[in-house]
Amino acid sequence: MKRLIVSCAACVLPLFLAAAASGCVTRHTETDKLKDLEFTVIDREDEPEELSAMIEEEKEHPFQMIYADQGELYIAEGYGEQPTTGYSVAVKELYETEDAVRIRTNLLGPEKGEDIKEIATFPYVVVQLEYIEKDVVFD
Repeated sequence: MKRLIVSCAACVLPLFLAAAASGCVTRHTETDKLKDLEFTVIDREDEPEELSAMIEEEKEHPFQMIYADQGELYIAEGYGEQPTTGYSVAVKELYETEDAVRIRTNLLGPEKGEDIKEIATFPYVVVQLEYIEKDVVFD
């Protein structure tokens, strides 16, 4: 009987301590948003030449890249080959945390009724923002 009580106490005590530790205390985590970042979506013709060349090499497959030049940070995300025209990429979030810049994008398909062509396309987005000395995390 004593073994059973000791075994139960050994199982329940960590659960109690975990529950007590997580109680009403709010902890700051590395994913907490400090602020939204201002950015510009760059047209293909305005991309830095070196970045355009890197994208051209990778565009057939999903990719994520960062590129820094002259105090600017460029973040690019592509979704690889798509079967038709009409696809685009939307930036859902771009914000700074304590130790990173986080970006979340979505692939948008052709809208209903949109005139599409059955040719392969390679949708991607490039955003430009002021250079920040932090890792970039793609969500």
